[in-house]
Amino acid sequence: MSPLTAHKRTRAQESSGAIERMYITMRHLFNRGFYKPMGISGETLRESLLILSPEIYGTITEEKIELEGLLYVIDRLPYGIEECRFINLTSDEGYKNSHFKPIIPAKRRRNCYRIDEEQMNIEITRGRSEIYDILTHLTFLYIESHKIMKQVMINEAGDLIRDWHKLEEAVKVNKELSQKDKEIALTHTANFLGRTFEEVNAIYPLFECPEINNRFLNIIYYLGKRAMEEEMTGTKRLITFSPVLRERLGHHIHGEQWALNIKRVLDDKGLLRRPLHVISANMHSVLNSLFAAKALTSEFKDSDPMVIFEKLSDPKSLKLQQKVKKYGLANGMTYIEDDSGANINVQIFDSKYFYVPAVDMPEEDMPVIIVMDYAFGEQAYETMDELLKPYIINGKRELMHVESISIMGKAGILSGKKGDIMIPSAHVFEGTADNYPFKNKLKKSHFDDVDIDVCSGTMITVLGTSLQNREILKFFHNSTWNVIGLEMEGAHYQKAIQSASKIRGSISPKVAVRYAYYASDNPLESGSTLASGGLGTAGVKPTYVITEKMLKQILA
Repeated sequence: MSPLTAHKRTRAQESSGAIERMYITMRHLFNRGFYKPMGISGETLRESLLILSPEIYGTITEEKIELEGLLYVIDRLPYGIEECRFINLTSDEGYKNSHFKPIIPAKRRRNCYRIDEEQMNIEITRGRSEIYDILTHLTFLYIESHKIMKQVMINEAGDLIRDWHKLEEAVKVNKELSQKDKEIALTHTANFLGRTFEEVNAIYPLFECPEINNRFLNIIYYLGKRAMEEEMTGTKRLITFSPVLRERLGHHIHGEQWALNIKRVLDDKGLLRRPLHVISANMHSVLNSLFAAKALTSEFKDSDPMVIFEKLSDPKSLKLQQKVKKYGLANGMTYIEDDSGANINVQIFDSKYFYVPAVDMPEEDMPVIIVMDYAFGEQAYETMDELLKPYIINGKRELMHVESISIMGKAGILSGKKGDIMIPSAHVFEGTADNYPFKNKLKKSHFDDVDIDVCSGTMITVLGTSLQNREILKFFHNSTWNVIGLEMEGAHYQKAIQSASKIRGSISPKVAVRYAYYASDNPLESGSTLASGGLGTAGVKPTYVITEKMLKQILA
């Protein structure tokens, strides 16, 4: 009889445990109301993040400073946050009506307010996923700041290396540096970051913004400075959660108001009893697919539609974008700019203005398309749950006549490359055994006529894209879960759809469901993670191919 051997935990199991601890710890800290990220209260978060060592955060466990991960995080946090000792997470508490100017991060739609030199307020209106996202990024940021501090402090007395003093001189100038002065400052900075001059010189312009001169140098300086203050004086950085945020979170306050606004507009325009088709997508693909060719006939005569779409995706093509939007507004489109705090704008398309059906169809049967901008994580459940609820008119319940719900998004792919398409057959919620199989009206075979690789299988809905590493993703991909990709909203959407259609009876149990994602990154492939940059024009084709397939079924 062979002796029993002790079971050794795999790296994937350790990673899964670390994610679970982070999830529980963040909820505990939120309920507590405050914590010091580099103090004892933040220790579990730091340790779990280092054990997990996510792909997006690169060399977080090494002595050298992680530059691509730093850029990824900084793009999702407000300008100047590195200078602040106090970060206050609040609900929508009226700051938009004050003298404070909102700061909106480059890659996240959230309002932030610089209260004074030391405090930054960040509004949380998109649910718990937004809190997890911010706390994870701040934990990474503060770990990196202490790495800088350890590289520049010579002894416990607080003596600093010469390179640090040279960086400080460059930052204190507080104006745009000449090429010569910039390169001198970068040379000194590269020395203690553990990076080459070539690396810091290449990433320097990617941090630039009009609000802050020499922003990369400013970020490195203040990260190190605040870490040194913590070490030398004990004045720890502090993250707090406002009492109003703690009271409101989870009660669908923003989602309820958001959905009510949409239903009022539908009612006012006489569209509430028409067949409704909900699409979760961006604010341009449906609009451009329906109207771009007609709106831009003089600019793109006999051009391939994809050429037009690529041109419209260029941020510099503002005039063309406005022309298409103006055409859409004159041909059945209604635009609802969100003021509920949910940060999800909406377009409503009345097909009677632009759709010619193959057979005669009465106006009351003509489809109405509701396009909602991307939700964020758990916010997907809140918004979809509220949207599918009945509308009360003069005290009477009016059911939403939703015939289909289509979800198009971008996701990380595990069995392909950037720009590929994923067609899910089920969603699994990370960290639980919760699973949501469904009948997807979009099939892999529907894309046989396009030159794009398509895969189908299970998608995993993760707590955060920044909480994944290679080992745990390999486990999902190689195990019997057959996971083809990861995203943040699918399970939340499906939970709301199933409860409305199968339990509550708010919408038809025969509602058609469509899910399709295009690959924004491959976290298993070096140089293809989210931290390595966006898709650029490579994302245009899959976006519009998916949109075309969805519209074809809706308008069939």
